[in-house]
Amino acid sequence: MENYLELNRQSWNARLASHVDSEFYRMPAFMKGENSLKEIELALLGDVTNKKILHLQCHFGQDSLSLARMGAKVTGVDLSDAAIAKAREINDQLGLDATFINCDVYSAKDHIDEKFDIVFTSYGTIGWLPDLDQWADIVSHFLKPKGLFIMADFHPVVWMMDDDFTEIKYRYSKSDAIVEELNGTYADTTAQLEGLEVSWNHGMAEIIGALLKQGLRLKDFQEYDYSPWDCFSHTTEVEKNRYRIKHLGDKIPMVYSLVFRS
Repeated sequence: MENYLELNRQSWNARLASHVDSEFYRMPAFMKGENSLKEIELALLGDVTNKKILHLQCHFGQDSLSLARMGAKVTGVDLSDAAIAKAREINDQLGLDATFINCDVYSAKDHIDEKFDIVFTSYGTIGWLPDLDQWADIVSHFLKPKGLFIMADFHPVVWMMDDDFTEIKYRYSKSDAIVEELNGTYADTTAQLEGLEVSWNHGMAEIIGALLKQGLRLKDFQEYDYSPWDCFSHTTEVEKNRYRIKHLGDKIPMVYSLVFRS
């Protein structure tokens, strides 16, 4: 779909105010020092002190700024100009030194001329991208020799389901673009939003295969039967910050993580 970038830029701009003000993103606690990163990615990232990190699809910067608080030198990239403006504002308010760049992932080479120890992305990212081979090329391009690509995201099985998790609505692997009208947002289901969003489903073979084709080496692959984010319908908290779909229990994978080395 030729105009998907502009449609998605507008949709993420429209979401921003409700996200910043939502209980989901816990901005007052974040501003006081709460780390927005979850245990899955924190365990994979380890000690990031003095590491140069490129954070792809960073939204309005909470995770990027959490990494900066942990001692990393962070560059965050996002399609939404409104989100990047907010990320820069928060960075200045907190007195941090993260850099934020407004561009789509595919054009990152036109805006960034350096290499990184870690390329990082997490939760709800690659579904907005039609071509994972091009995405994997971007990941590989920005990694230093022996650098790490670290990713945690919602499992492709989750994206097959309808919003109520009662039926399979979409294909597991990529086919045509999924074009839908905005109807609330995961951080605020009552938000009054207008516009269209465009996404694609990608199966695990497509995701891992695209990275392997770049010559990256798979170091770790995990699947998790819970989500650290309470962002779906009909969830229940089975342990602190671990959510499952109540009527499905532990029967489906909800998140996966990947670590690749260049």
